[in-house]
Amino acid sequence: MTKDSLRSTEAMLVLLDGWLAADWLRALDVAFARFLARQAAEREEALSPLLLLAAALTSHQVGRGHVCLHIGQLASHDPDAILVLPPENAIPETGIGATIRPSVLLSSVTLEDWESALDEPSTVSCISVAEHPAAPTPLVRMGPRLYLRRLWTYEQIIATGIQSRLEAAVACSSPDSEAASQLSQILDVMFASDGTLEPGVVDWQKIACGLAARSQFSIITGGPGTGKTTTVLRLLVVLQAVAMQDAEVSHRRPLRIRLAAPTGKAAARLSESISGSVEALSLAGLADSDQLKASIPKVVTTLHRLLGTRPGTRKFRHHANNLLPIDVLVIDEASMVDVEMMAAVFQALPPQARLILLGDKDQLSSVDAGAVLGELCQRANEGAYTPATSQWLLKVAKQAITKDFIVADTQFAGDKSIDQGIAMLRRTWRFGDESGIKALAELINTGTLDSAALQPFQLGRYTDVAWLRLRGSVAASMAVIADHALSGSPASFPVAASLADIWSENGPVGYHHYLEIMRNSKPTDDAPLSVFDEWAKLVLEAFSRFQVLCALRAGPYGVSGLNDTIAEALRARNLIQRSGNWYAGRPVLVTRNDYGLKLMNGDVGITLSVPAGIAGSSEARATGRILRVAFPLSDGSGGIRWVSPSRLQSVETVFAMTVHKSQGSEFGHTCLVLPDRPSPVLTRELIYTGITRARNWFSVLVPDEQIFIDAAKHRVVRSSGLGELLGLSR
Repeated sequence: MTKDSLRSTEAMLVLLDGWLAADWLRALDVAFARFLARQAAEREEALSPLLLLAAALTSHQVGRGHVCLHIGQLASHDPDAILVLPPENAIPETGIGATIRPSVLLSSVTLEDWESALDEPSTVSCISVAEHPAAPTPLVRMGPRLYLRRLWTYEQIIATGIQSRLEAAVACSSPDSEAASQLSQILDVMFASDGTLEPGVVDWQKIACGLAARSQFSIITGGPGTGKTTTVLRLLVVLQAVAMQDAEVSHRRPLRIRLAAPTGKAAARLSESISGSVEALSLAGLADSDQLKASIPKVVTTLHRLLGTRPGTRKFRHHANNLLPIDVLVIDEASMVDVEMMAAVFQALPPQARLILLGDKDQLSSVDAGAVLGELCQRANEGAYTPATSQWLLKVAKQAITKDFIVADTQFAGDKSIDQGIAMLRRTWRFGDESGIKALAELINTGTLDSAALQPFQLGRYTDVAWLRLRGSVAASMAVIADHALSGSPASFPVAASLADIWSENGPVGYHHYLEIMRNSKPTDDAPLSVFDEWAKLVLEAFSRFQVLCALRAGPYGVSGLNDTIAEALRARNLIQRSGNWYAGRPVLVTRNDYGLKLMNGDVGITLSVPAGIAGSSEARATGRILRVAFPLSDGSGGIRWVSPSRLQSVETVFAMTVHKSQGSEFGHTCLVLPDRPSPVLTRELIYTGITRARNWFSVLVPDEQIFIDAAKHRVVRSSGLGELLGLSR
């Protein structure tokens, strides 16, 4: 059977159909292979069965978040592990195709066999890094990597856009130039000592601003609470001050700056943070300080809104032939941006425009294909700065970095390497030295978590972390989860005698909190809309103080199971009146962009009971109460958008959400629930992201501690060629 599948086109297609029937592959993956076979037949050609398999697997890998299929790894490693086939929870092996695992099928296939099979110029363009395919073939092979053509194109656009900006001349690149001297003075004003850093300690925020001002492309990365938003705000002031004081510019025009984020939730958070920080900036010593403050944007948009979506198409209104009218673009939460969106950004950017990426390189990558930020920040931990960059930082930013962060001039493409524009913020301001959240996140991130390291968290050493071991049956575990979700019970956390007020109103809460706010502060029926807006804001803020996160979508420990469990527990305690799909108190998550309603994927709203006539209803108030869903506006205004439930087509209940969906969000108390068995999605990045969504309190509920430990050791490395294109390697 194995040999027949590799020798016969029909046998290979039968095998792929079997994998499809067993849910090992998507219908799209198999359809792509069949399309190529049909096209070849029309040309009176016959494609190698191994090529058809490669095509289906390349599509499969893209569906799993990879940009390409690494055929070299298929030939030298375990194909089952690389492809995650069969997938977790695969149905029993039935049918002719499902009986053959990739490891069995490919046991005798070598790299030379793959290369020979892919030597089909009508279907595969085989090129080097510097070449471009002569014909528009559906597949592109670059070394050991096989791409769908559009994914290869996206990577090329990104790499070209970055490289051209790295090579662009910047006036301050020479430390002895007048522009560098001017930049140095402005940096000194923006980073005047405020006593928060000890003398002699490296100010990585100042370094980040200096490096970003020196390059047309830059990245500022760092964990939660390291000051990424504060740093980029100061950077924008620095860039504006330099632009407005340029003596060679006859008309001093402020830079056109735009701020964007991948999701509405991330955009709203950044808008809120920036709007409250701009006015607090101390610009004493800078000319035109009022004008400088006014020139810093306070509204953050989503990338989709920035580029201008076109319904029914993957294309945007802004592109290579209709560029964005901007000089500087800052993208927050850049770890969430996939290769397709990042390529669209580069296509729409004017050649001279700066691009600044902001984000945590250690978070989960985008849901769709690619891990752009992580790929670009491979050497961020070690710095990899050249001696010339070190000297520039010493003279212009007045910061002396240690030799540990310096590499030879000849290494990594010298001063034009991407590393020279990347800064990692290394000091956490949000968490103190005794923070369990900080300690646990560091253990996860460094890969040093084991049973011994976990014990202090299990035994209550930290007052901001609770470890709850789920024991017994699934039903018993669900009851524990429901109780914790409702109360965020202080009894779940260790009690510290030195923190007598730890369980005050600022302590950890559960979902009972927002429902009490909803019930106890409800306006009277004759109150104006503005009062209902304020009520909605109170409820939304209270809801944001607690969130259950999980790794899976299906099963009792997944989104669907936990949402039902928690909703039923709330109903049993008369906290909600759940008589149908919609009810007062139901929190919902938008799962697809809705431009008509101005709602974005990731937006969270709360269903509230309001008098008819409120929030745009044409009904008279005398007709009683109706349900409306309140969403916070993402423009930083603090306003509320009221939407009828009947208009919301793509939403789901959000008592529990996946860790993926939580990116770009922050909660006062975060509860992470892990399943009772291993899963490919349980990774270091997922655990780290879940922990770092917590601002003050973190609790973890898990049936088996080993699942937590194993997940922390499992890193995600997505196949991509972007690093190679930019002189990086893994």
